[in-house]
Amino acid sequence: MNPCAICLEPAEGEYHPVCLRELFGVPHLPALDIELPKLYALAAGNMAGMMSISGVQEKVSLTLLPNPLRLEVAATGGRYILKPETSRYPALPQNESLSMRLAKLAGIEIPPCGLMKLKDGTPAYIVRRFDRTDDGRKIAAEDFCQLAELKPKNKYDGSAELCARLVKRYGSEPIIEIRKLFRQTLFSWWIGNGDLHLKNFTLITRSDRLKRLSPAYDLVGTRLVLPEDTLALPVGGKRTNLTRRSWLDYAEYCVLPAKAAKRLIEDLLECEKPAMALVERSFLNDEAKAQYAAILRENTAALEGKE
Repeated sequence: MNPCAICLEPAEGEYHPVCLRELFGVPHLPALDIELPKLYALAAGNMAGMMSISGVQEKVSLTLLPNPLRLEVAATGGRYILKPETSRYPALPQNESLSMRLAKLAGIEIPPCGLMKLKDGTPAYIVRRFDRTDDGRKIAAEDFCQLAELKPKNKYDGSAELCARLVKRYGSEPIIEIRKLFRQTLFSWWIGNGDLHLKNFTLITRSDRLKRLSPAYDLVGTRLVLPEDTLALPVGGKRTNLTRRSWLDYAEYCVLPAKAAKRLIEDLLECEKPAMALVERSFLNDEAKAQYAAILRENTAALEGKE
């Protein structure tokens, strides 16, 4: 059996119907009549931004139309974001899809997402926007660059400690949200994501008017394509060589009880074995799978070290 291109669990076909329903609201795969060159041309026409890891991975906004069921490019009000392959860095869609699935395994909320094929057969990553309602209206959302009163170009001018301060200041339930921030920051380091910057954290305000951390997004194992990549946001002033002690010190800064911090670390360590299975079932090639697994083992060993 092949892995489902959404959840990576074994499936009889390309997708589980239940996974398609979670992503698209129907148990069928919508048509996507876009080839890679056309997608690049659309993105170049200012219909989307670019990812920081490469500065070259375009993304376009899509809307889902019912009759016939299909995804089409939307200049405004799109409910989905599509990210294709890039010639400069290999397998970014497969990398991001796996990284997001690992985040869910680790207890982190993620939006519905997975892999699709363009008309020419090339893979692309698709994710449903968490900042839009089903009819395309915007949900109030403020990323940490905005909350810190920084310009988007200054998204790397921060730290994990700044993120904690922003959550405490603006989060409606800071005790709950600090735990979520700690878990997501720890996880991102664990998978070798060096591009977790201030625009990759967002507080959203839904109908209950509470400001909460959004589902995680833009999680990529950047060390697969940039082996020497370091943390975008330092933890305790460090971008490399973090240890269990580093994370416990960060938890103390967050005013997260030591017992709670240790439990969150142990929860992540318990994910190692099922995480390795997900990596093996992913759509990365064998070399990239081995590299991803090696990063997880390296950081797991650091977390298991002395306090």
